[in-house]
Amino acid sequence: MKKILVLTESIEVNDSSGSKANVALIKNLIKLKHSLKVYHLDRSRSKIEGVETFAIKRYKTSFYYWLVRFNTLFSKHGLNFNAFIEKKYGFSFSHFEDVERFKKALAKEDPEKYDIVFTLSKASSFRPHKTVLESPKWHFKWYAYVHDPYPMHAYPRPYDWVEPGHQKKRKFFIEVSKKAHKLMYPSLYLAEWMESYYGKLIEKRLLIPHQIDHSIQMGTKNRFFDALQFIILHAGNLMSARKPQALVEAYKQLLENYPKLKSHSHLVFIGEESSFHSYFREQQKQLPQLKLSKGSIPFEEVLKLQADASVNVILEAKGPISPFLPGKFPHCVMAEKPILLLGPYYSESRRLLGMENYPFWAEIDDQEKIYLTLEKLYLNWKSKQFTFKYEHVQNYLGLDHLRKVI
Repeated sequence: MKKILVLTESIEVNDSSGSKANVALIKNLIKLKHSLKVYHLDRSRSKIEGVETFAIKRYKTSFYYWLVRFNTLFSKHGLNFNAFIEKKYGFSFSHFEDVERFKKALAKEDPEKYDIVFTLSKASSFRPHKTVLESPKWHFKWYAYVHDPYPMHAYPRPYDWVEPGHQKKRKFFIEVSKKAHKLMYPSLYLAEWMESYYGKLIEKRLLIPHQIDHSIQMGTKNRFFDALQFIILHAGNLMSARKPQALVEAYKQLLENYPKLKSHSHLVFIGEESSFHSYFREQQKQLPQLKLSKGSIPFEEVLKLQADASVNVILEAKGPISPFLPGKFPHCVMAEKPILLLGPYYSESRRLLGMENYPFWAEIDDQEKIYLTLEKLYLNWKSKQFTFKYEHVQNYLGLDHLRKVI
């Protein structure tokens, strides 16, 4: 058993995919009998059963607290200084305030009482990492989790762009890579991708994929579709690079070729309003089988929909590689329904599902192959072959692998 101190911005699972992944990791470490203490910044005072959790308050005596307040006030009146601030200092005032909050909490702790300090990131936010980077006495026990490439210019196309303060952000991460004892990644391709930017750090590499958490309480209600019908579900926000048009067109082709399917099938998109919703609404005029949620829905309800769906879709951007492991990947695997993966040839999801022999993969814009794959999935469903257990992946995303690396 190890004593682990965790710094993470949020343990609220409806906050983001990164928070869902972090909470699942924390819960699985508890199942392995490790002792954890978690500091976070949630206002909701979220809790995790079996874990000491502490929400760090904001300090009105902090200089950064008032800079954040004034900057927010100016923003409401159309004066947004964030780009200037980040270009000059590398990070926002709220970033500096949160790091200061974490440092006050960390100052109360003794490194000798812990075996490991985890800093868990989400997306491009590395506040816990900056905290420990500026606390040298913790470096020899520091396990830094890297959820996504960093900074934004290190993303693969088409996501890459040069953000304000990118040089300072890069220098920051060079220091993280030097000082951390271990660098944890959810994906092999992400580890290799980051090492191409920051040097060969394979001796520090630790692969901890997003975890399957069987203790999650799944919702009981499905208000979107009849689970006895042929349902193709995409759950999650559609970023601008995740283009769903070829999927929609292939689905329309499937209905045309199998007209009886029109009365017992739906293509469902769950998530926030996106740049594609005007396209979706135009399609709905001729395609009533296309269904949309009104914004995001609670996590436990999404799990219920994924379990009830016939097919769960993972959309990845068109590009040379997708080094990310999507936050919803373990939830789709846990649902034990076929996963329709639409993404690049080189994709961490495809690597885990089976590079050359996975039957339900196509490039995101290959309408003909998507159609043929949908047809195969439909015929399998029709013949009652609609479960897919992904046993080798479940083992990798579960306690067995985690026990080996921690």
